[in-house]
Amino acid sequence: MCGIAGFYNRSGSPVTEGREIISRMNALLSHRGPDDDGFWSSRDGSCFLGHKRLSIIDLSPRGRQPMGNEDGTVWISY
Repeated sequence: MCGIAGFYNRSGSPVTEGREIISRMNALLSHRGPDDDGFWSSRDGSCFLGHKRLSIIDLSPRGRQPMGNEDGTVWISY
């Protein structure tokens, strides 16, 4: 199974250490997905997603997560 992490600052203000926080969260999930990891943060720095990937079915780079739509306005990790 893959591992999913994330957080959102409800005040809407940027979290300056957000990248470090999500990196540590992903590190704690390393047993869930040793094949790859990914990060995403909103432009305003208030929302962060992390993903640890266990590549079983889709081994291509197209399966990397978090993944966004064509114009980058919607991002998911599942």
